[in-house]
Amino acid sequence: MQELVLVQSGQSKSIMLRESAAEAVPRELECLLAENAPLAYRVALGVLRNPAEAEDVAQEALIRAYRKFDRLRDARRFRSWLVRVSFRLALDRSRSARRRELRETLWARPELRPPVQSVEEIAASRQFEERLDRALDELPDRLRLGILLTALEGHSVDEVAALLDVPAGTVKSRLFAARKRLAGKLR
Repeated sequence: MQELVLVQSGQSKSIMLRESAAEAVPRELECLLAENAPLAYRVALGVLRNPAEAEDVAQEALIRAYRKFDRLRDARRFRSWLVRVSFRLALDRSRSARRRELRETLWARPELRPPVQSVEEIAASRQFEERLDRALDELPDRLRLGILLTALEGHSVDEVAALLDVPAGTVKSRLFAARKRLAGKLR
């Protein structure tokens, strides 16, 4: 039995496999997991905006990829498959957290009450970041993923199309729609 461990070194995340049985991990799978672990983390972080939660989700995505690798018909699609798995797990975690937060009342959680702020504490950049985060959260998932992968991760349209397994034209139209909605919300 192998143990999958998401290791953090500096700012990057990587995967380490530890063998505890005679059965060996296929070299191809080991390379794919190690190569794509940072991407799984970044996708999860883009959705959850919480490093600890993102680590958990990335770890779960890598474990699922490990367990279900034999079901993947084309190993060349591993990267896009892992992105989708990470994104969906992160969305599930985010939705679960929102439901849990709704169940709890604000008076029971004083840390959720907005702090009293002076004018000096409110910086224009901070306000803009908050507005951008809210606007990104309000985007549909398919539009937000395109923006996250292109703007924040620096992937090209063709790379995003390959990762999501959709035509490049679809990525372009989603980016256009996402940018238009963000511009409208940020005015």
